[in-house]
Amino acid sequence: MFASVTNTAITVLRRCTLRLPLLSPSFSSSTLRSFASPSMDNNNNANTSYSRATPSASSGRGKAFDMRNDRERTRGRGGEGGSGKDKIDALGRLLTRILRHMASELNLNLRSDGYVNVNDLLKLNLKTLANIPLRSHTIDDIREAVRKDNKQRFSLIEENGELLIRANQGHTITAVETESLLKPILSAEEISVCVHGTYRRNLESILGSGLKRMKRLHVHFSCGLPTDGEVISGMRRDVNVLIFLDVRKALEEGLKLYISDNKVILTEGFDGVVPPKYFEKIESWPGRQPIPF
Repeated sequence: MFASVTNTAITVLRRCTLRLPLLSPSFSSSTLRSFASPSMDNNNNANTSYSRATPSASSGRGKAFDMRNDRERTRGRGGEGGSGKDKIDALGRLLTRILRHMASELNLNLRSDGYVNVNDLLKLNLKTLANIPLRSHTIDDIREAVRKDNKQRFSLIEENGELLIRANQGHTITAVETESLLKPILSAEEISVCVHGTYRRNLESILGSGLKRMKRLHVHFSCGLPTDGEVISGMRRDVNVLIFLDVRKALEEGLKLYISDNKVILTEGFDGVVPPKYFEKIESWPGRQPIPF
C-alpha cells in the first residue's frame, strides 16, 4: 500500500482519502498505518480481511470460495501470513469451514463418518484468511492446527498409511451420517447436564416452536455450564439464557441423543426440532435466575 502525505490530507492510493487537521511534527509512520487501515471505513465496507480463492483454469481442485463476512474469520490478517500463531489459527478456521460445510461442494471424497484425506485437502486451490495458500501448508501444519484447537473441533486417524481428518460436529453436509459420526446416548445416567445456550431475543420464538437445528444436522447442547473447566464446545461464552433438557423424558419418548468426540451433545430432534415440552428448566445467565415458561 502507498500513501502520500500533505499538510491537510493523507491519500491512501486505491483505498480512500481522509481529511485531517494540520499535522503535527510528531506525526509518525505508525500513525499513518493506523489511519490507512481499510477496516476503519464502515460506511464503505472497506474491510478487506478475507480471502478469496479462484480455481486455476488448468489445474487444482475446488471452486471460487469467498470467505467475506465469515463469522469464523481469523485474526491472522494481511501480509504474507503474519505470525506463526496466526498462520495456524487461520488454517484451523478454514479447515472447520471446509469439513463442516464445504467438503461435498469442493468435490472431496467425504466418508459417512466425516473423514477426508489430508493430502486431498492440501491440494485445494484456496487461501486461508492469513492470505496463505492451502497448498503451501504441510501435514505437520494440519497436525498442529488440530492440536492447538481449543475447542477440539477435529479428529485425526491414520488408515493404510494415509492421514484422515474430520470435524467432530457442527456439520451441514448431508453426506455425513449421524450414526457413523457420533456415539449414541442410551441412558440419562450417562450425562449429568444437557443444556442449550441462547439469547433472550430468541426465547419467545423457541418457546413457541422449539429448538431448531436450522441448516445444521443437529441441535447442539453442552454437557456443562460456560464456566465449567471441562466444557470445551457446544455453547457460546456470551449467552444469557440457559435451556436445560429433560434427558430422561426425551429418551423415553424416542428423542435420539448423541455425543461427539469433543463432548458436544447433539440431536436431530423430531423433524429437526426439539419441542419445548422436553425443557426441564430455563435460567438466566450468569445470574441463574429461573425464567418461567
